[in-house]
Amino acid sequence: MGLFRRRPKRDGQDAPRDPEFPYFSADEGARFRSLVREAFAEQGLEVSVYADVVSDSSGRQFGLANLAAVLHNDDRGPRAWPDQVRRHVGMVLRTMDAPSALDTLSTEQIRSQLYPRVLGSEGFDPASFAYARTPAPGLHEIIALDLPESVMMLTDDALAPLGDLPYLREQALYNLRGLPIEGHETVKGDDGMRFEVILGDSFYTASRVLTLESVVRETTGEQLTEDGALVALPFRHQLAFHVIRDAGIVPALNAMASFAASGYVDTPGAISPYVYWWREGRLTQLSDREEDGDGLRIVIGEEFQELLERLLGGERG
Repeated sequence: MGLFRRRPKRDGQDAPRDPEFPYFSADEGARFRSLVREAFAEQGLEVSVYADVVSDSSGRQFGLANLAAVLHNDDRGPRAWPDQVRRHVGMVLRTMDAPSALDTLSTEQIRSQLYPRVLGSEGFDPASFAYARTPAPGLHEIIALDLPESVMMLTDDALAPLGDLPYLREQALYNLRGLPIEGHETVKGDDGMRFEVILGDSFYTASRVLTLESVVRETTGEQLTEDGALVALPFRHQLAFHVIRDAGIVPALNAMASFAASGYVDTPGAISPYVYWWREGRLTQLSDREEDGDGLRIVIGEEFQELLERLLGGERG
């Protein structure tokens, strides 16, 4: 899995683009939807195919955005699409047709498979997740049940029979700390810029921002400082961080802002295109889009400004 996820438009910049998924050409978009229709037909289900969703005769809908992003980010290209689409459709239908895990697993089994997930606002329904925490504006922390072929995001009603919410969250965090770190890479620049990235296939990789202290210890052998860290979680399979120690924070902040923005685009499980200041478990947004929608800008408050002045003053001294 590469660090920088934006893929080139394979048919070239001049090819007509798919209106719903512009990283596909119009021809690629048509082929993608045709493969989806065929995969459902092979499972004995006729569906109506629309721009970003398919629907069966009973009214069930299956979104296409996540699958489209997966195919777009597959380095093997369109030759791998048929198998990818068949596997995805088969998994979706098995999950939907199987009895609910909440009915078949014991309470203890369910608790052992709980994990916290940090989600972005797109597609998030606050009415179903009133219990969700908000680590920062636009971010939502919920509890999910990890299953062999899917992840079930647990609503208020689903959580209620399982126990006290603080206890369930602590259990989920405990389970998260127990997951292995699948991959770790260091990004460096000529100006001394440096930040760390953990990455993997787990749906909970980015959510490890909630257990950042243990992530830093496990990947670097060091401790977080009182000043905390810069973090970015562009999509569910990546978490970037830079432990704040000195003036190296400045090039790291600029590089991570570009990293987060590019990693957020056209990816499955997109979370946030911004960089945050992590301190004592609290997240403060530091980057944003320019008002015209093009480019990035750094936006800092008084506390972070004081931190920068202290670190940069110490460097000059």
